[in-house]
Amino acid sequence: MRFKAKRDMAFAAMMIVSISVIALACLVPSYFAIYYEAEPEWLAVIILVGLFILCTGFMIWIWMDIEYVLLEDYLYVRGGPFRSKIPYDQITRMFESNNMLIGYRVLSSKDALEIQYKTGLMGSIIISPENKQEFMEELRKRCKLL
Repeated sequence: MRFKAKRDMAFAAMMIVSISVIALACLVPSYFAIYYEAEPEWLAVIILVGLFILCTGFMIWIWMDIEYVLLEDYLYVRGGPFRSKIPYDQITRMFESNNMLIGYRVLSSKDALEIQYKTGLMGSIIISPENKQEFMEELRKRCKLL
């Protein structure tokens, strides 16, 4: 069973601010180099513009490509290039959370769930399924400890 990630304005605002900071750091120096220097360093301009495209593309990929899949033996969490397979027998606890900044999170909303499991590097993952109640019910059916 597949669940898409919930998206809210707080996370969108955080993404816009982050992309704006990257744009200021990469594009403003490029602008000044092109328009105010007699002999601009084209290699530096190309590197800065490429870095901007690479960073923003990576951030948008992570933001737009979030999915949670309940498979037969494990929960599969995908967010851009990041993937996690969480076996149901390793899940110890699930609870609601609004923590967007700390921990291993693959989410795009403050309205989230934290799933604690034994084999995780940080011990838990924070996700934000679009239909949270249905996701919780389905995960409880598959996980014997919840």
